[in-house]
Amino acid sequence: MNLRVQFFSHLKDVTGSDEFHAHVPEGASVADLLTVVYGQHPKLRSWDSSILVGAGVEFVDRDYLLKEGDEIALMPPVQGG
Repeated sequence: MNLRVQFFSHLKDVTGSDEFHAHVPEGASVADLLTVVYGQHPKLRSWDSSILVGAGVEFVDRDYLLKEGDEIALMPPVQGG
């Protein structure tokens, strides 16, 4: 499956990009996708415990099973102000 992964806020600075295109096998989870993303952007691994993941317009857990065409958003914790 081919997926579009978007980076937001500080994660854009860490990766030097606002998006990444990843290929994962059918039945892959968000955790599997993060392994691929961290392989290309190892500096993101230090953010692993706090990264929020969105699929479409909903936040999802690491065990969420990805579907073809999902647009995944990776973002740091939401901060109010």
